[in-house]
Amino acid sequence: MAEFVARTVLGGITYLAPVDSLANEPIQAALADSIKSCIAANRVQLVVDFDRVRLVNSKALEIILDASNQLTHRGGSLRYVNLSHLLTDIFIANGIIAADAAHQAGANVLQLADQHQLGTSTAKFGDLALEMGVITGKQLTEALQLQSRSGKQLGQIMLERSMLPEVDLFRVLGRQMGIPHLQLRPGLYDPAAVSLISKETAQRLLVLPMFKIYDTLTLATADPQAIPALDQIRDATRCKLRLVLSSRDNIAKNLADAYDKPAHIVGLVDDVQSDIEVVDQELPAQSVIDEMAVASPIINLVNGLLQRAVRERASDIHIECLRDKSLVRFRIDGVLYEILTLRTDMHPAIVSRLKVMAKLDIAERRMPQDGRIQVITQGRPIDLRFSSLPGIFGEKVVLRVLDKGQSILDVEKIGMSTPNLELFKKLLGRSYGLILVTGPTGSGKTSTLYAAVNFLKSIEKNIVTIEDPVEYQLDIINQNQVNEAIGLGFARMLRHVLRQDPDIIMVGEVRDRETAEIAVQAALTGHLVLSTLHTNDSVGALSRMIEMGIPPYLLSSALAGVVAQRLVRQVCDACRTTFLPQPELAATYGWGPSLRLARGRGCPACFDSGYKGRLGIYEILESTEHLQRLMIKNPSKDELHSFVTESGLKTLFADGLQAVEKGRTTLEELLRVVNAV
Repeated sequence: MAEFVARTVLGGITYLAPVDSLANEPIQAALADSIKSCIAANRVQLVVDFDRVRLVNSKALEIILDASNQLTHRGGSLRYVNLSHLLTDIFIANGIIAADAAHQAGANVLQLADQHQLGTSTAKFGDLALEMGVITGKQLTEALQLQSRSGKQLGQIMLERSMLPEVDLFRVLGRQMGIPHLQLRPGLYDPAAVSLISKETAQRLLVLPMFKIYDTLTLATADPQAIPALDQIRDATRCKLRLVLSSRDNIAKNLADAYDKPAHIVGLVDDVQSDIEVVDQELPAQSVIDEMAVASPIINLVNGLLQRAVRERASDIHIECLRDKSLVRFRIDGVLYEILTLRTDMHPAIVSRLKVMAKLDIAERRMPQDGRIQVITQGRPIDLRFSSLPGIFGEKVVLRVLDKGQSILDVEKIGMSTPNLELFKKLLGRSYGLILVTGPTGSGKTSTLYAAVNFLKSIEKNIVTIEDPVEYQLDIINQNQVNEAIGLGFARMLRHVLRQDPDIIMVGEVRDRETAEIAVQAALTGHLVLSTLHTNDSVGALSRMIEMGIPPYLLSSALAGVVAQRLVRQVCDACRTTFLPQPELAATYGWGPSLRLARGRGCPACFDSGYKGRLGIYEILESTEHLQRLMIKNPSKDELHSFVTESGLKTLFADGLQAVEKGRTTLEELLRVVNAV
């Protein structure tokens, strides 16, 4: 059992760390045995570390409550650390902790105690709303005047007049009635509890069973005062009820998931008609595994994954086979999130289905394969780049999602500050020269190039692009894709493009010396050349070009400027909160005592991360006469860094710090992406 629950002893405290899901019986049994052995050894100060626990069910909660009672009777205690937002909501829903206690303690050690359950407040709705800061005194006065004339409930008036959103209305109601308010989502209800009430009854009464602990059923409802409906539930289940407040729409949506979806794909697809269509699909000869792949369940599963990826704004879909499961993860805002766990025997069928869609050889599983899938969903075309790689447990597939509907092709909207935007437009306004956009993979370089080309396009200009691959199609732009398989690389195509009388040339990436030399020559012969380079900052681009063999005197004449960039996650608007930074931190960055920073608490809308969406931060180095004179001398990296520091260049970190001060992102996120130097 030690493989399921790690045990660490520090002084008089014993730490128990279960792994994976506490909805699995073997792990539940291992945790119960570990607690039992600790009690037998008179070790009664226990801490359960939930850092590696993804999910719990009703049985697991009973084990935890049993242990808490036994330890309390022996003068000990059971505490826990590192609860995820989902697990915190589960404990709140079942009355183990109160919402206020959880919000104050966060992931710190909390003690299980039934007395944390909130009691009914005697305060009036308006007073509570004002106290919680969701409305102003002026709004309350106006709402009370309207109530005196109409006789409607105060909360209904505030909702109709857009004085507060529905989520805040339920928060206040929950505080007033002593009932926790939660946003339902998959994982926040136990299938065993759901089965206690028929789907028809749950839909008719608009309730959702969440957990059953001993003889108490935790029930989500939008109307906790509907006594006849609650009596029906008590009679049908013979259970006491513990209520959780949730909106009607939230309950209705989760009812569809809870009752209609199989356990292994709960929450994958909304209860709507599939609107995904594969463009120009041709089915190759079928094999035994492909007969499973084209069966309806696998097709629906794959379609559902693609639909959800588009809906969640995922940039990549990772499908990988592990020793005992198949895992699906989405990269959202640059971070991978686990979306779905499947049986290992389903993995080959999913891969086969995707290969069919990409028109690849489904029988070839030993060699990597690349392909392209075009689908139409939600009324717009989506381009998917397929890549497979053989692994020890099976092929891993990564799908790059290219959604034109989410692309930003406007320089005004890529997140540049006003000074940076003016400087960038100044560089683009040049009639010739080389503009380089640098940054690591996934930092948004290609999007910046597309926005620049879209800004420059005109019927009076001949703009030619060389890309690998062509990601977005633009009007009146001559776009070309390299094909290394036939020897048509960047350098060779660039030579031919120069014979096409171009005004502006976009080269997807400078990868080698030959491409760099031709790009520099093109910039010196009256063309504006835009390209990308993989370096950490703007100064690194100069060093990299010189290391490629470009003579410094040529580079100094050709270079117009360098744009270095990164993408940082934005604070989620749905769960945004503000706070005063610690005095030591404020002093470090020169912040005034009244500056309030922002962060996200974590909510279903942002996968409990506190972030949703990304914004760009930029560092723009313009090629001035002083820099040109320095480059001619073939300077070292240290000399270049000293020069730009003395010139007052606004660095990536400085630009990001400005976004932190405006409450658009957090200092932690900035430090994750950019190293302060």
